[in-house]
This record gives sequence, C-alpha cells and structure tokens, in this order.
Amino acid sequence: MVKVWDIPTSTCIETLSGHGDAVTSVNFLVDSQRLVSCSRDATLKIWDTGTGSSAHIPDGYGFWVHPVVFSSDFRWLAAGSNDSRARIWDVTTGGCVRTFEGHHDSVFCVDISSNSRLLASSSREKTIKIWDATTGACFQTLEGHTASVLHICISTDGQRLASGSFDFTARVWDVKTGECMRTLEGHTDLVSSVAFSPDGHRLISCSYDMTARVWEISTGECMQVLEGHNSKLASAAFSADNQYLASCTYDTECIYNNTVKVWHAATGACVQTLRTHSLIARVSFDPMTNSLLSTDIGCISLDLPGLPPTAR
Repeated sequence: MVKVWDIPTSTCIETLSGHGDAVTSVNFLVDSQRLVSCSRDATLKIWDTGTGSSAHIPDGYGFWVHPVVFSSDFRWLAAGSNDSRARIWDVTTGGCVRTFEGHHDSVFCVDISSNSRLLASSSREKTIKIWDATTGACFQTLEGHTASVLHICISTDGQRLASGSFDFTARVWDVKTGECMRTLEGHTDLVSSVAFSPDGHRLISCSYDMTARVWEISTGECMQVLEGHNSKLASAAFSADNQYLASCTYDTECIYNNTVKVWHAATGACVQTLRTHSLIARVSFDPMTNSLLSTDIGCISLDLPGLPPTAR
C-alpha cells in the first residue's frame, strides 16, 4: 500500500491500496494531486490523491528497480525494469508509447531530455544508452564505467549527460559524440545521484559515503565537499537560480535518521536541516521558487534567509 502523510503534523491523510507486493518507489506529479507508484508485483499505478482511485498500467513488464521520471510537460513518464527494457507511457491514458530494447541486464535509471526528444537509460551491465524518444532508435552506447551505472541525468540543453556508478565515480559525457569528457573521482563509496546546475557549469554528486561533492565541469575540479549527513545520500539538486543546493538521505534501517539539508552554493554552508522521519529517494527545488522542495513524499516548505516560506 501507499500512504500519504501531512508533513507538519506527521498525520497519515490517505492510504492507497491495490498493489500486491512491496512498493518500491513513489513520485508525485507537479500538481501534487496525482502520484505514481511502482511495486514488486510488476505493476505501475497512477493515483488520484483526492479520490484514492488509480489508473492501472498493464503489468507483465518486470520489477521496477528505480523511480519513474517525467517529461518536462508531464505528458510522459518513463521507467526501467529488470527485463532489460525502458518504456515511456502516456500519463493521461496509461498507454505504453514506446519500448526501448538493447540492454542485456536490468535498467536502473532513465532520464528524458527537456525537449522530450531524447531518452537515456543506464544498466547493471555498466553501459548507458541514448535513444531517440520518438522512434526508439539507439544512437549512442556510452562505455567506460567499471561497475553498474546507478544514476544518470541529461543537461538542460541536451548536450551532455552525467552518470554515477558503483565504481565510486561520476562521469560527464558528450551526448552527440559519446565521448567521456570528465571522470570525477573522490567519493569513497558508490555514487547514488548526479545533477547539473541550471547554468550547466557545475555538477553535484552524492554518495553512500555520506557526502555530496560539487564539481566544476570545465576543469573536473572538486569545488566543495558537503559533509554533515549521518547516513548514505540518495539525491541532490540545485535551485533554479544556482544559489542553493539540497540533499537527502535514505536510511532504511532507521528512518528517523533521515534528513534533508539545504546548502548555500557559494560557501557550502548548511543553512537548514529538516528531519523527515520518512524515506526520501528524490529531492528537487520547485523551478518557480527557492522556498519549496519537491520530493517523492510531497512538497516541503523551506525557511531560507531572505526568502518567505511558501506553503502548499
């Protein structure tokens, strides 16, 4: 089942029943009125949080190993599976728009470019593939990581792709040529997430070594090491104006250890720590304001210096 909580009061406001096995990920759509859940029962459901009803996407596709991602206009959602395929669905109808075949092992992560023309996928087999989202044709296979590629993201302009791996490194790739532009070394455990800054000059990587690192892409230099979390990091993000960073932990053994931290991008100083008492696998800033974080358990209001908190 899926539970929806009111964060300020820690009250469960809705229980969504329908999956036949453990739920592996939950993502809210931008309106916070709908969410998508993936389960070990090999199903994916789109829920209306107001009514509790769900649109069932046909099963039989395998175990969804990673949270879904959405196209920038929220018309499509995409996910990878342990059947070695990636897929795109129509959010409104639940129909499968495209199936991408070519990997030979579980697909851990997918991302869609901002113009919805490209889909990238990463796999247990240590490779990344870049696809034409319209035709389903693969036009690049990126090789170089020495272990499974856990996370990928495409830059806003669609020219570069970043990846994080079990080999403790992050890499930056040229989408057009497939060339590895930078190998970023410094983490002492697997790199669980990577994200470009909106201006495209920097990259943040987070790791199970409990740190996040900020890199200058042009030189490959590590500009900052963000320390202070007490558990493995799951996700990190830049604010839309490049002024702030956010990171979150994913401690399955003691959920009360989980925190979201907000950092000043210029200094690396931690400006806010939020204890969530929940598992959060994804964090991102609202593109319209620095005072709201979007996560896979809902939206969190912030109280940052000089910014009025925004409630939703």
